[in-house]
Amino acid sequence: MGETRRRLAILCGGGPAPGINSVIAAATIEAVNSGWEVVGILDGFEHLMEGSTEHVQSLSILDVSRIHVTGGSILYTSRANPTQRDEGAADPDWRMANTVKALRELGIDLLVTIGGDDTAFSASEVARAAGGFLKVAHVPKTIDDDLPLPGGIPTFGFETARAVGVELVNNLMTDAMTTRRWFFVVAMGRSAGHLAVGIGKAAGATLTVIAEEFPKDRPIRLRHVVDIIETAMLKRVAHRRPFGVAILAEGLALRMAPEDFERAWPNFERDEHGHIRLGELNLDEVLEDQVKRRFAARGDKVTIVAKNIGYELRCAPPIPFDIEYTRDLGYGAIDYLRTLLAEGREEPGAMITTQEQQLVPLPFGSFTDPATGRTRIREVNVDSGSYRVALEYMIRLERNDLEDPANLGAIAAAAKMAPHAFRERYGYLVGMCGDPDDEAGPD
Repeated sequence: MGETRRRLAILCGGGPAPGINSVIAAATIEAVNSGWEVVGILDGFEHLMEGSTEHVQSLSILDVSRIHVTGGSILYTSRANPTQRDEGAADPDWRMANTVKALRELGIDLLVTIGGDDTAFSASEVARAAGGFLKVAHVPKTIDDDLPLPGGIPTFGFETARAVGVELVNNLMTDAMTTRRWFFVVAMGRSAGHLAVGIGKAAGATLTVIAEEFPKDRPIRLRHVVDIIETAMLKRVAHRRPFGVAILAEGLALRMAPEDFERAWPNFERDEHGHIRLGELNLDEVLEDQVKRRFAARGDKVTIVAKNIGYELRCAPPIPFDIEYTRDLGYGAIDYLRTLLAEGREEPGAMITTQEQQLVPLPFGSFTDPATGRTRIREVNVDSGSYRVALEYMIRLERNDLEDPANLGAIAAAAKMAPHAFRERYGYLVGMCGDPDDEAGPD
């Protein structure tokens, strides 16, 4: 009797990222050329968790031959979490049990998952629960660029998201200049501000604010963020350019002091993995309201447009960088699984990375901090030369603005304050006096 034909499944989890279809295409083509049957599982783990085997589709080379240039995911995606326990059920792990049972019924012995670290964890737990019949290759993706991939290589989708974001912000900068208004733009980045800085730096935005610039040992006060934005705007007024675009990393909200967070977002929601739904927090609108209040209190009017550009970036057609990158990763996933089978290795699976133009699988858990059990995050290095350059081209209140009488006089006049009062109120922003936590609190 001949060897049993292998059956590979591909599924996507988490939020979209440019390049998903390119991974699907590359993996499908290489698997079919290896003599394997390939199926796509629709909507991530969602239907498998229910024990359903109906939401699958066969994938052939013809089906995927040109999808690598398209955005989105032909298999759709979801944040369904098979590791979530239901303590009130007869079997608290029924989601995992159903998932494994459905995969077995579908005859799946090889699985490629495409997603962030939550999906990677789910995939590794499914492989463990499968007890050896399933081998998994995970392709990590996130437009946030916050996974600590070796060599500083970006996560796939980031470069496309940045390119699209830059185009949008360039248009907003022109609109701001033309109409003499401000745009407050929130960019995705739950745990790190790479996308905000990448967009702001390349587009020449007026100001970019990220969570990493604040001290790590205490929460961020809402008033502190508002002060940074307000003083940048006052400086622009003093320069007779009362307009601009401020880029804000959405992760700022997660670092807010509890009292500020609860006041701004009393009814926040969480997703299936327990994460706060940042897209529903309208950080841009909260900051717009706060800044408008400041200007109104001085008798000044300012036009501010709040804008969240996250969803416009996630399903954009990938740029050539991400197409090439994801074709490598899709091929690498199949090559890794093929190697496991050829060598008879018992390991359940790994994440696929590129290192110095070589495809390198890393064991599940490679990005986990053993001390906390949570994923290690690649944050923006605010001490780096690259970030220093980004700061140099922003408009922010600087120490020289408070030390030079002419500069201080002009900015204080824009704020309708005496120079000494302005310096006393805002000097903490440049390390000249006080501490934001000593202030009265958020407006």
